[in-house]
Order: sequence, then C-alpha cells, then structure tokens
Amino acid sequence: MSYLPIAVIQTCSSTSVDDNIACVENLIANAAEQGAKWVVLPEYWAIMGQNETDKVEIAEDFGNGRLQSVLSAFAKRFNIVLFGGTVPLKSPQKGKIFNSLLTFNPAGECIYRYDKVHLFGFSGIGEKYSEHNTIVSGEFLPQFQYQGIKIAQGICFDLRFPEFFRSQGIFDILILPAAFTYTTGKAHWTTLLKARAIENQCFVVAAGQGGEHANGRRTFGHSIIIDPWGEVLAELDETAGIAVANIDLNRIKTVRRHLPSVLNQRIGSLKVKGVEKNG
Repeated sequence: MSYLPIAVIQTCSSTSVDDNIACVENLIANAAEQGAKWVVLPEYWAIMGQNETDKVEIAEDFGNGRLQSVLSAFAKRFNIVLFGGTVPLKSPQKGKIFNSLLTFNPAGECIYRYDKVHLFGFSGIGEKYSEHNTIVSGEFLPQFQYQGIKIAQGICFDLRFPEFFRSQGIFDILILPAAFTYTTGKAHWTTLLKARAIENQCFVVAAGQGGEHANGRRTFGHSIIIDPWGEVLAELDETAGIAVANIDLNRIKTVRRHLPSVLNQRIGSLKVKGVEKNG
C-alpha cells in the first residue's frame, strides 16, 4: 500500500447522543463516498454534555455498549478502518470514566484501545475545565500497527507532550482526536500539530470538535491532515464537515532520507552536569 485515502470528521456535538450518532453516520457515509479507507472521529463525538458528569452517565463496559456497537457497525458497513474518536468507558473509580480511543477494522472488530493519559485543565476568562473531575488517566503507551503501518495515538491534551510521542518509537502516522477549546486552539493547535509531524517525520491526522455547542462551549475545529514535512494536505474551518487526503506513504521515506539525523539522534538518558563557577 503506497497511497492511503484518509478522512478527518469534524462535529459540533450536542447534548443528544441520538442526534450525534445520526450526524456522525452521515459524515462517515460522505467520507466513504469520497473513497476514504481510514476515518478519524473527534473526541467526545457522542456527547458534549450540559455538565461534566453527563459523559459518566453514558459510560459503557469495554466490549459492550451502544456506542461501541454503533462504531463497529459503521466500520463494517462502510468497509473502513474507523478510529472512533473517544468513547466513555467505565473505570474502577466511582463517578469517573476512561476517555478511550477505540479502533475498529472493516470487519467491525475492535483491534485497539488507548485510554487518554494527559488530562486537560484550563482556567481563563469565563472558562474553566478540569477533566480530572470525571476522568481517570490511562497508564499505557500506545503500541499499534495495522497492515504494516506503524501508528502513534494521542487524544487532545496529549498533543502538548512531545516526549509522549517520542516514547512511542518511530511511527508512520499519528492519529489524534481532540476537542480543543477555541481559546487554546487559536493560539496553539496548528503549531503543535505541525511540530509533531516535523519532529517525528510522520503524517499527523487530527480530528476535532468545532463551533458553538449547546452547552455554551466553543471549540476550535480546524481538523487537519499534515505530511511529514509539515505541509497541510487538507483542513477544515470551524464548522462541521469532513476533509479527505490521499496520503502517499512513500513521502515518509523521502523526508527521512533527506533528514536522517532527526530520528537517528534520539537522546537517551543523559547525566545532568552543573555549571562550575570560579570564586
């Protein structure tokens, strides 16, 4: 496989799970009609609740639940690899969930699960969020391959931690569902995504929430596909929709051949040495 048609789906999810499922179904169908074989959903696609605890109320046991069944059915029906944004899964801690990225193959099988590690907290003018109130942090690094393609994964706030992705080794594509706030997204979203693509010499495929939500929150959108040189291949604005790019996997080899030192000079453990001063 040299060329891979891949799509990012952007939603402005509401407080209604039924409405959000219907919206995602239409957007996936549109992406499949345009030839996408891999489709990435955003974080919190199923619900942007009126309260932080709303997602806890719809949490599912891993391997069993409506949202997982829906994602499985969509992957199978549209014959795609579906990176299912995030699904709230039950955790051992009462009142808290895992915020989990589940990947489904074209047979509808869940082939990988990643639980979000870095939890978002922000306090600005008129805005305050703390995922620690309702989410349990994941404890494992993603290590995932599909049909020989090495895939890194992260969710939203993970994007701000370059060492998190470096720790996942050398990979070809970074998949990142997100729901960046408008404030932080406008300031940092594209810059951070381009940096991750350039420093890891990989494709970055990031699907976000975008627009004014029923709960009053505004998200930045700008779902995007970036190549290993940092070039933007496809991008949305702040409104719901899809963007498709037919990525050339050989581009990874070309970029790495031109700048081999980027991945070859990864620094391991170094000793800290203080600066000596005379007198």
